[in-house]
Order: sequence, then structure tokens, then C-alpha cells
Amino acid sequence: MHENASILVVDDNPMNLKLATAVLQKSGYRVRTAQTAKEALALIDEEVPSLILMDIQMPEMDGLTLTRKLKSEARTREIFIVAFTAAAMKGDRERALDAGCEAYMTKPIDTRTLRARIGEFLASRTAPSGDVQ
Repeated sequence: MHENASILVVDDNPMNLKLATAVLQKSGYRVRTAQTAKEALALIDEEVPSLILMDIQMPEMDGLTLTRKLKSEARTREIFIVAFTAAAMKGDRERALDAGCEAYMTKPIDTRTLRARIGEFLASRTAPSGDVQ
């Protein structure tokens, strides 16, 4: 387990932020949250996280645009980014992976498996790009 790993949760839904934060902090991770891409970029400027749970649908800049931006910069391209979305439409998984996300998870958050999946992602740094429920 990667205790003390830094995780950034980017989601415009306060309840999703609260739930993910509670589960991940209980697991020993350092968790920061952002409700917009602008907030996320400011936090990343302060500290590059080990992993980002990235909501895809956000106002202003969506999660895929932010992912492309992060993957295009040397300082942030190694961040493990997990697309995290409730809008699981046909083709969404492929679009997320094409944008640079290493994995894809659907909402609602499954508190029973979130901790284990994040641990797997951090341990492997090359997690399989399959759907996670």
C-alpha cells in the first residue's frame, strides 16, 4: 500500500468529493480536492500528486481537456489519471483513454472497492485500462 501517496480528486459534485475523500483518507492517502480545472491546476502547481481521480464532465474546462493539458507537460505527464464519470456513454471509455487517462471508473463510488483499486493503480503505475465498477 502506498500510504501517504498524494491523490487529487477533481469533481464538481461536493458529495462525490466528500465521499472519495473520506474513503481515501481512511486508507492513509493524502487527499486534496478541486471542483474546477482551474482549482486543480493551482493545487498541482503546489504539489504534483501521485494520482488524480478526474471527473470528465465539469464546467469551464472538462476533465479530458485538463488531462490532455497535464499529459502534454513534462512536469505532470507521469501523473496516473483515472477518468471518473457518471456519464458512461458508448465511447466514453475510449475517449478518456485517448485523452491520456490510464484507467476508467464509473460513478457512483463503490466504497468497498475504491481503496483497493487506487492501491492497484499506484502499485502498478501501468494499470490495465479496463472498466472498473
